[in-house]
Amino acid sequence: MTAQKAKSAVGFTDEERAAMKEHAQELKTAARRGSRAAKADGEADVLEKIAAMADSDRVMAERIHAIVKANAPDLSPKTWYGMPAYAKAGKVVCFFQSAEKFKARYATLGFNDTANLDDGTMWPTAFALTTLTAADEKRIGELVKRAAG
Repeated sequence: MTAQKAKSAVGFTDEERAAMKEHAQELKTAARRGSRAAKADGEADVLEKIAAMADSDRVMAERIHAIVKANAPDLSPKTWYGMPAYAKAGKVVCFFQSAEKFKARYATLGFNDTANLDDGTMWPTAFALTTLTAADEKRIGELVKRAAG
């Protein structure tokens, strides 16, 4: 293995570096806006990110956005590492990661440690999504409501 390959194996991918740069820009933008405009501007930012996604990811992200708004209206939409996310008191509770963003074969619906999903000593914090069925949407609604609780 060459030094170039070894170096890239332990470093960040181009997609990860791009996500970190997006996060730094998000923090700067949020600081400039202040807390009063954050929710409305956050929603616009999320909708802009969703609109820019590939069709299959965009359709799922639009549905998840609607599900979060309907089941957890107290969560504030915001972008997080360039992804649609939903926060409570400034801390991300859940997020959608498109498959395209990291060249994965599935999108991800993830929950951070602020989500109230504890179930014994072990529980899932992320779900792979390839498409959304009515049953999936119902389960996501329940999870989001519980997470925001």
